[in-house]
Amino acid sequence: MLTQPFTEAIHQAEKIIAGAPHVRDDQDLAEGYDYLAGSIRASLQMAWAYDRDFPYFVRSTGPYTKLGLDNPDTLYFHAWLRDDAEYVVTGRRGTTSDLSFQVLDGDYSPLEVPGSLAAFDDREIEIGDDGAFRIRFGPGPSGRNAVALAPGSAMLVVREVFSDWATEQPGMLRIARADRIGLAPPPPSRDALAKRYRVAGKILISRLRTFLAFAERFYLGLPVNTLTAPRPTPGGLATQYSSVGHYDLGDDRAMVLTVPASDAPYQGIQLGSMWYVSLDYIHHQTSLTVPQARVDPDGMIRYVVSERDPGVANWLECTGHRRGYIQLRWQRLSRALTAEDGPQVEVVAVEDVPKLLPYAEPVEPAAYRERIAARQAAVASRMLG
Repeated sequence: MLTQPFTEAIHQAEKIIAGAPHVRDDQDLAEGYDYLAGSIRASLQMAWAYDRDFPYFVRSTGPYTKLGLDNPDTLYFHAWLRDDAEYVVTGRRGTTSDLSFQVLDGDYSPLEVPGSLAAFDDREIEIGDDGAFRIRFGPGPSGRNAVALAPGSAMLVVREVFSDWATEQPGMLRIARADRIGLAPPPPSRDALAKRYRVAGKILISRLRTFLAFAERFYLGLPVNTLTAPRPTPGGLATQYSSVGHYDLGDDRAMVLTVPASDAPYQGIQLGSMWYVSLDYIHHQTSLTVPQARVDPDGMIRYVVSERDPGVANWLECTGHRRGYIQLRWQRLSRALTAEDGPQVEVVAVEDVPKLLPYAEPVEPAAYRERIAARQAAVASRMLG
């Protein structure tokens, strides 16, 4: 059967999910099977989008194809490359807080992060008054709107980052191999389809193993209920810093994170499950950007991570996850961050939260429901972009 390699990979993937070290109960397992469904969809998409001669941008992750502690504020796109071919990327800059480009030499594996061969944001390219731009990737010298592809270049990743979900709009993006414009790929053969099913199976197993190992490597070795000082994001862009950690909180406990509101165009925080994917950010407030958060008069943002509602605006909902991951990101930076730019963390009783926050103002359930409705509308609009 043509699909047998992929169906065998699904059976193997189910064993990986069931045997994951963090699985403690039926809810953990149910979430794992949901994660598996998204991974199956994404693996098929990646295998069928693997075309370096007639490439196109694919959504790398989304609400139903999550991986790698996906940022709720970001639209991720990728396209495959040959290091000896010339590609033209054209588009129109939207109004998002950041638009960045990165050339990688491969994909993530359980042992290593792919090398970043080039990384820049739109401040380094010429953009017309109408927002239009054109970037050349390929052999030859680099320059303004021209990027030389180093040996081993395999993937172009583009990120559009939203800070204000309600007002910022995505742009437009496309890619073409320069010497294939106006031509067409050959029709798929049985052998080619068989290969894609095999590749999809390998992608599925690799992504499950990789990101379970990634979380173990970069998060679980840290002391619980703490966050690191800001540091360059592994495998990320030169202008991106992050502060990471993992939490373990009973229903009666809350983590209070106090962090300065920076002058970076983008600063955000999110929670993730032990499957190393974002929690539901559409129907729950499990992430916040600076425009979404309440900034106190002293210039600090005080987030509260807890299962129970502490009655404050900057509540990050655990949504039934006693354990999980936390990540703060800063992007489009113009300077290196230090520990003073990062969070201070305190674990307290939930009922003590309001009196411990110097500028706490109660948020009634009706007002909180309005915040959730705004999130739902913003994500629905973004997904049409």
